[in-house]
Amino acid sequence: MTGVEPRPRIRHNDYSPLTPPPIRGWTPTLSASVVIPAHGGQHRLDLTLAALAAQTYPAHLTEVIVVDDRSDPPLRLPDLRPDNTRVVVVPPGGWGAGHAMNAGIAAAEGEIVQRLDADMVISREHLEALFRWHHLTDYLVTIGSKKFAEEPALTPGQVHEAVRHGSPEDLFDPSALVSSSTEETIRRLDGLRASKNPYQVCTGPTVSLRRALLGEVRGFDAEVVRGQDTEFAYRLAQAGAVFVPDMEARAVHLGLPAQRGEHGKSIVRLVETHLAHRVPLRRDLRKEPGRRWLVPYVEVVFDVTGADERRIVAAVDAVLRGTLTDVVVTLAGPWSSLEGESRWAPGTGAFDLALVRAAFGHDARVRFAERAAPTAAPVPFRYTAPVGAPPAPALLERAVKAMLEERIGLLVLDLPGGGTATLERTEAVTRARRLATPGEDPADVIAQTHGVRHAAASEFEELPKTAAKPAAPAEPQTTPRPAPAPTSRPAPAQPSQPDDAPARRRGLFRRS
Repeated sequence: MTGVEPRPRIRHNDYSPLTPPPIRGWTPTLSASVVIPAHGGQHRLDLTLAALAAQTYPAHLTEVIVVDDRSDPPLRLPDLRPDNTRVVVVPPGGWGAGHAMNAGIAAAEGEIVQRLDADMVISREHLEALFRWHHLTDYLVTIGSKKFAEEPALTPGQVHEAVRHGSPEDLFDPSALVSSSTEETIRRLDGLRASKNPYQVCTGPTVSLRRALLGEVRGFDAEVVRGQDTEFAYRLAQAGAVFVPDMEARAVHLGLPAQRGEHGKSIVRLVETHLAHRVPLRRDLRKEPGRRWLVPYVEVVFDVTGADERRIVAAVDAVLRGTLTDVVVTLAGPWSSLEGESRWAPGTGAFDLALVRAAFGHDARVRFAERAAPTAAPVPFRYTAPVGAPPAPALLERAVKAMLEERIGLLVLDLPGGGTATLERTEAVTRARRLATPGEDPADVIAQTHGVRHAAASEFEELPKTAAKPAAPAEPQTTPRPAPAPTSRPAPAQPSQPDDAPARRRGLFRRS
């Protein structure tokens, strides 16, 4: 895809309009950087590099960057590795996979960036399967499949030969492989086409995307030492990305998931603590209404240019007293007029702004800006209204709930006194800004990718306290509910049932 070709307008996460080329039936053109963060584990890294040396994606388009996160002894490059492989050492100032990934990204030169764990044995088509999607458009995130296995006694030569000849299934006992929980989620949601929050499945250790998209979200959050891949994927979702899992990109992760280990519960707790502050859509992690969070749920924007102090204060207070407490208010106006040594005479606009800044300057929920940012990212929702028409106490909570239930991207509200307010879904706005042609109204694009609804603001306000009591419930339905329609997919095997039927003992990489 070139910069002048129109991008496909994908609705939600339904990437069905895209048809990837067949494996080994096309000509790749994009360069790629495989970034491998690693701390110790030299033997497993050797196996990963051996598998990478046998890929079908052209070697002249591929570089591999191993990021040594202060291993002791330092990591070295084995003899059996891709030709264009090098080691970089993380800079001071942090540790963990996110910090290491940022160091690798800074050194990478490819148009595609692939994040790969240092303990993965991937099939020979793995990179090609993921990278072929990025040749179709530039706002996709591709996810490889994986299973887990205790590490067998393997040599790099064995791995390389098995991968090169297309039979790495011979390296592992199929009955000992542990399926990833994400794979069942992917199947259940039609390859994530029907997923409402596909970023939740993007938990890495094999993920790829265009370098430009990665730059838009500014890489990984180095402060998140556990769960950094989910937090990263959430920000990609807010940037309008579409998540595409490709089951042709098979892999075995050497070692069982960390959550199953001795400190599994502690690791999960650490992940949840990080995500609670940074992923507002995880409402289950924000059950304490009195707490303040790093990334709020809704941003409310008022243009206060020319407004008097009383009106501005009343609008801000109305938002902060609402039923939805997980909010931030952005006041857009000429705040630069307060800079320097100029005096603010009573009765002037600058004097009113000075009063407002004095009133809310110490409240972290209120921001001051010359103008609102183009999008609210990473905040998932933005409400914009005239400063003289702040939302009713329950409006934000109810309107956001309606947007989520209806999966719409823009809600336009007619206000009682005239004019309109808008509630935007950030992922829809950022995708529309990416896809809109010059001069095209982004709202028209949102209508295609997420949907737009017009409604009266009163629809989302609180019911009057004097409202009549609801009618008595009808008699209970005695007719039994029909049995659910049979599904076309077989039920997944339960983990407790060993897969020991001879016909089902296929290796991981074998095609059906």
